[in-house]
Amino acid sequence: MSRLEIHVGESLEDMKRRVVDAVERAKRGEIIGEEHVNFESWEALAGVMTTKRFELLRHLHRSPEATIASLARSLKRDYKRVHEDVEALSQAGLIDRSADGLRADYDEIRTLIAL
Repeated sequence: MSRLEIHVGESLEDMKRRVVDAVERAKRGEIIGEEHVNFESWEALAGVMTTKRFELLRHLHRSPEATIASLARSLKRDYKRVHEDVEALSQAGLIDRSADGLRADYDEIRTLIAL
């Protein structure tokens, strides 16, 4: 199972430890089935992850789409708004955009929020 971990407010030292740990696991031959996205603050994450965008992520996980237009039709939403959502989510590293289309290829999202 692949997973996406969202880190909020993580220090540079924490990021460094996480990267070193992944390198060590890879050297041992472990398959690293995880991706990480960092947000500076809760406000930054909340500015990207809206309810509609979460619905869009769930849809792309189940049914990747070839285009934004086909995604908007599937979601029964306005193209302009879906385009804005796709831009925000792809800039944040939460969806993949390629010549093959739009995808959310992870099975779960874990959020870690530093206090």
